[in-house]
Amino acid sequence: MKKRTWLVVVVLSLALALGGQTVDVAYAAKKFVSIASGWVVGVYYPLAGAISNIAHKNLPDIKITVESSGASVANAKLIASGDADMAILQNDIAYYALQGVKPMFDKPVKNIRGITALYQEHCQIQARKDAKIAAVTDLKGKRVCVGPLGSGTEQNALQILEAYGMKFEDFAKVERLTATESADYLKDGRIDAAFYSVGVGAAGLVDTAMTVDCVIVPIDGAPREALMKKYPFFTRAVVPKGAYKGVEQDVPTVAVMAILTAREEMDADTAYRITRVIFENLKDIERAHAKGRELTLETALTGMSIPLHPGAEKFFKEKGILK
Repeated sequence: MKKRTWLVVVVLSLALALGGQTVDVAYAAKKFVSIASGWVVGVYYPLAGAISNIAHKNLPDIKITVESSGASVANAKLIASGDADMAILQNDIAYYALQGVKPMFDKPVKNIRGITALYQEHCQIQARKDAKIAAVTDLKGKRVCVGPLGSGTEQNALQILEAYGMKFEDFAKVERLTATESADYLKDGRIDAAFYSVGVGAAGLVDTAMTVDCVIVPIDGAPREALMKKYPFFTRAVVPKGAYKGVEQDVPTVAVMAILTAREEMDADTAYRITRVIFENLKDIERAHAKGRELTLETALTGMSIPLHPGAEKFFKEKGILK
């Protein structure tokens, strides 16, 4: 009885504090979930937006907000700090976060958990055609953007260059820019090439190729094999003919997987329901971006480099993907 009386007092106090306004109990009960995505011109952002819209239409008690961020490494740190409930990031960076691999992470991100794999994230080197860069080794002496400091793109650039016996010091100038800034710098001729770890068809690359003559630099041969042997997160991939203006044949490269993650602290029911509703509305994911077509139940655990969240695990067991 005392507890009920106390509750009534609290509710009445809230009503008085709000100047007599009706307390929206449904609003108070709503769960707010944030997803850290990436650059607005990339692929993470529209896919996170699609997940938010799906929740809005199908999970009235859950509101998912999308935050633009510095992508993979930054997103893992947002999970660690609790400033994001969910995040999209590369599978290699997720693994490094869990293990606390330096210098990216000062300590392990022990609370990062997997929800689902999303799509292949191609490592793409876009270069101005007038810079005459036909191979990775031609980047020596050039002005090159390697992605934002601490980003997954920067780490992949380091790893790719290592396979070719190169370092950032081999460049005439190193720029650490967002995807939007890289596109602007390429178009203006302020850099010669830029590394991207992003799905094929990302807006920034498409726009650049429409504005100036560009090429996609191949990553192949013995260096690619050495890269995949040392870093097993990489897989063979191709930037297909016609992906961008001026790409007249398939270009070999490597890729990592983009995965959706969550904080371990997220309650299992919320994670389960979000996972379920994503796979019940895959058409909405496809409409958000062409890369969304790669998300299927059959490939949901491909490249999953960290433990699953219990809520996602429950869903995949129900579907027979896990035993």
